[in-house]
Amino acid sequence: MGRPRGFDEQAVTRAAVALFAGRAYDGLSVDDLVGGLGLHRNSLYKTFGSKRGLYLTALRWYLEHDLEPLLAATTGGADGRDTLLAGGALDLLLLAAVEQAPFDAEVAALIGGALTRLDAALGPDRATELLGLRLRARVSSSTTKE
Repeated sequence: MGRPRGFDEQAVTRAAVALFAGRAYDGLSVDDLVGGLGLHRNSLYKTFGSKRGLYLTALRWYLEHDLEPLLAATTGGADGRDTLLAGGALDLLLLAAVEQAPFDAEVAALIGGALTRLDAALGPDRATELLGLRLRARVSSSTTKE
């Protein structure tokens, strides 16, 4: 019988969402993840299988628990523009769409579904506008840090 897990998998997944939303998949090494999540390398591999396994787990968690509730709140006439722009709510979606979806069919399917739901909630023009505004805000914030 194995030892019980010494960490909360959901808490680690939520923390991974924040890391991937901040620096993207390619911007994080396994050492960055281990240090940022407070895990042992062995625990990461045993629980998630690989860096990609952790990424997919975090991406799915983000889509279900972070993005979907925001989209549901915007459906039915509510203006979710400010909510979706605030606090980086779209950051992981953007980074995954640009960095991983072109090369990873599984990520592309997840992101494609999320973009379809974003279009349905806001309308395609407004969704495109929000994604563009958030992308510009990320670029602006990174240039002011230098």
